[in-house]
Amino acid sequence: MLPHLPLVTAEQIAAADQATIREGIPGRELMDRAGRGVWEAAASRYEIRPGSKLLFLCGKGNNGGDGFVAARFARSAGHDTTVVIHTAETDVGGNALYHLEAARSAGVSIQTAEAVGLSALIESVRTADLVFDALLGTGLKGLPRGSISSTICLLRQERPKIVAADVPSGLDPDTGIGEAPDVDLTVTFGALKAAHVTYPGRKRCGAVEVVDIGLSKLALSKLSSRFVAFSRLGPELPDRSPTTHKGAVGRVAVIAGSEGLTGAACLTALAALRGGTGLVTLAIPKSLNDICEIKLTEVMTLPLPEVRKGRCLSLRARAGIRSIISDADAIALGPGLGRHHETAELIRRVVRDLTTPTVLDADGLNAFAGRVDELTDAPAPLILTPHLGEFERLTGTAPEDPLRSAEELSRTTGAVVVLKGAPTIVAFPDGRSYTNLTGNAGMATGGSGDVLTGMIVALLAQGEPPADAALKGVYWQGLSGDLVTPHKGERGLIAGDLIDAMSKADLMIQTTPIDLQHYVRCRTVR
Repeated sequence: MLPHLPLVTAEQIAAADQATIREGIPGRELMDRAGRGVWEAAASRYEIRPGSKLLFLCGKGNNGGDGFVAARFARSAGHDTTVVIHTAETDVGGNALYHLEAARSAGVSIQTAEAVGLSALIESVRTADLVFDALLGTGLKGLPRGSISSTICLLRQERPKIVAADVPSGLDPDTGIGEAPDVDLTVTFGALKAAHVTYPGRKRCGAVEVVDIGLSKLALSKLSSRFVAFSRLGPELPDRSPTTHKGAVGRVAVIAGSEGLTGAACLTALAALRGGTGLVTLAIPKSLNDICEIKLTEVMTLPLPEVRKGRCLSLRARAGIRSIISDADAIALGPGLGRHHETAELIRRVVRDLTTPTVLDADGLNAFAGRVDELTDAPAPLILTPHLGEFERLTGTAPEDPLRSAEELSRTTGAVVVLKGAPTIVAFPDGRSYTNLTGNAGMATGGSGDVLTGMIVALLAQGEPPADAALKGVYWQGLSGDLVTPHKGERGLIAGDLIDAMSKADLMIQTTPIDLQHYVRCRTVR
C-alpha cells in the first residue's frame, strides 16, 4: 500500500493527544502548534494586509485555546485582532487559560460575548476582514447552547469569510451532521475526521488543511483503521515490460448487456481496454451481438443464448460463460444484464462457478437482493461495487453512514466493497476502509459506474490484488473526472469522457508524484 492519511474519530484523536503528552510533549505546546497552524494556514491562503480586522470567536475549551494562540500570532503580525469569548473568563482553565493570558499580553483585545452584546457582535462580524471560528471543536457533546448557538446562527445568516479551527462549530466530527456555518477554510490537527470528507460536513468545511502538530504516529497507527486514500501521492499503476505482449498484460471477460443496456456493456469493455488490458471479450445476448460489434472495434464478442423475446441472457448461457471465464485473468459481471428472473438465477449460478477475481456490479448485485449471505459462498475473490440504491436493494438497509455501512458489508461478505457516492468508500474485510477524495459532481451521470468497473477489472487482470485494484481504480476514475471537468463542465461531462481522460490521468500518475493540493493541503508545525 502507498501512503494514506488516517481518518479518525473524535475519541481517537483525543486518545492520540493523551498518548503524545505521555511521550513528553506538553498539552500546552500541542495547543500552541495547533493555533499557529491555524494562523499560518489562513495567512498563506488569504491576502491579509497589515491592519486587517480579524475577529476570533472562541469557546472556553481546547478549541477556544487554539483560537487564542492564533489570535496572538495574528496580533504579532500587526493586525487588528479581537477575541470574543463565549463564556465568562473565569470559566476558562488549563492550557486554554494559559494561552488566553499570553494573547492578552501580546496586545490582543479580549472581550466576552455578554459584554459585547448581540448588536455589536453582529457589526463586528459584518466588518471583519476574516472571522476565525474557535467556538466548538471535536469535543462537541450534544447541540450547541446559549451564546454559542446564537453566534453559530449569526454566522450562518451573515456568511462572512470564516476560518474554522478543527471543525466548523456545531458539526459532529464523526458524522458531518450539524447546524454549523459554511466556512471557507477548515484547519484540522493531526488527522482528518469523517466530517471533513463525507457529506454534508464536507460542504460545510470548505477547503481543508491538515496540520501535523507532532501527534504520536504510533498512537495514530494503532487507533485508526480508516484512511483517506492517496491524499498526497498518486497510486502507482502496473508497470509494462518493454518486451510484453497482449497475452501477458491480462485477459478480461465482461459478462454484460441486455436490451436497452448495451451501453453499459460497451463502456465497461472499453474502459477495461483503456486501462491496459491486453485482451477483452464481451459476452452478450445473441441478438445484441451485432450492435456491440458495431460499437466496439478492439473488443472481441461472444454471443450467448438469451431468454426468448427477452433479449437478456438465459440459463443456457452458463456453459458459454464457463468457457470464457476459464481463460480470463479477471471478470466483470453485471453491467446492464437486466433483472429478468432467469438472468438473475444465471448470475447466482455463475458466481458459484467463479475461480477468478471478479468485479460484481449493477445487475450482478441486484441478483443477490435479499440474498447477501450467498455472496459469502463465492469461491473467487469478489469486489462489490454498489451505488447507494444497489446497496439498499442488496442489504435491505439504506446506508445512512456510508463508512460504517461499507465496512459492515465487507466484513459480512468477505469481499472488497466499493460503495460509490460522494465520496466513494473502499472497505476491506479486515476492517480497514479508505475514503477517496478525487472526483466531482459531474460524474453523477449514467455509465460512470460501468467505466469504474472496467478500470478495476483491468487492474485485476494486470495482477493487482483486489484491494489495490479497487483503491487505485477508484482514485484513477476520480482523477480522470477531475481532468475532464475544466473542459466539459460538470453538466456536460458524460461517461465516455472519463474513458477519454484515462490515458492523461495515467500519464500524470506515472510521471509525477501528485500533490493533491486541490483536495487536502498538509503542513507541519513544530
